[in-house]
Amino acid sequence: MEKDLNPQISEVQETPEMESEAPATSADRPRNGFSTWRIIQTVISAAFVVATLFTVWMPGSLVSKSLEERMSEAVLAENIASDTLGTPEPVSATFPNNRIGIVVGHLGYDSGAVCSDGLREVDVNNSIATFVQKRLIELGYHVDLLEEFDERLNDYRGIVLLSIHADSCVYINDLATGFKVAAALSEKNFYKSSRFVNCLSERYGTVTGLSYHYQSITNDMTYYHAFDEINSGTTAAIIEVGFLNLDRQILTENPDLIAEGIVAGIQCFINNEVIKPTPTTPGQ
Repeated sequence: MEKDLNPQISEVQETPEMESEAPATSADRPRNGFSTWRIIQTVISAAFVVATLFTVWMPGSLVSKSLEERMSEAVLAENIASDTLGTPEPVSATFPNNRIGIVVGHLGYDSGAVCSDGLREVDVNNSIATFVQKRLIELGYHVDLLEEFDERLNDYRGIVLLSIHADSCVYINDLATGFKVAAALSEKNFYKSSRFVNCLSERYGTVTGLSYHYQSITNDMTYYHAFDEINSGTTAAIIEVGFLNLDRQILTENPDLIAEGIVAGIQCFINNEVIKPTPTTPGQ
């Protein structure tokens, strides 16, 4: 429903008395020095947040930089934002400290992308997620394997939650290869979410040798439905592990290697490991 936002304006006739009003003295003028400085501080803080958002999620059509450059800038922006806006808010002492949620993309909902020979994205996602769960359990974590629209996502509490997906099976061009990672643009704890993205991106690329295909990050990733369903204390991200066309071999024949890259990224975040960006293009 549209609302009438136009205020009713009454006509005021100017009178001689109004014209002859004495000019305001210095005592009558508002003292704007303090408020102006506060405004400047607010603008600077907001600028740092926006800069970090653009560094991590800006499409390649607008920012053409290598993964190493992008990630180095993102880590620097995180440090600046942390110094400017304060440290991350601590979660409750009763918050689970060993629980991890893994969403199997499309499971229980649909097939996801389907290749001409019948290969389904949901099956690739499930295979990789199963290896991830197995490895994390071996490391001592409690791991929940979740469906796409699992009821347990409502107020889900854990160290992290990661949704695993694969990209299109349709041939686009020779550059349609590699992975991408994103977190919620509206994430309250921006420092944690951006660090989780950086950890996953660096470790996954290093382990698998796949390149970071940031040009194709979409709104479906940054506004992924689960981000709005889980508890605000749970840090979450979504990963497209590769393209079902050009990356088909590694995704279908080496799901354990794909899982190893994901687990390395999760551990990097949980253990607060140092991120050292390295080339992720195959052959380098």
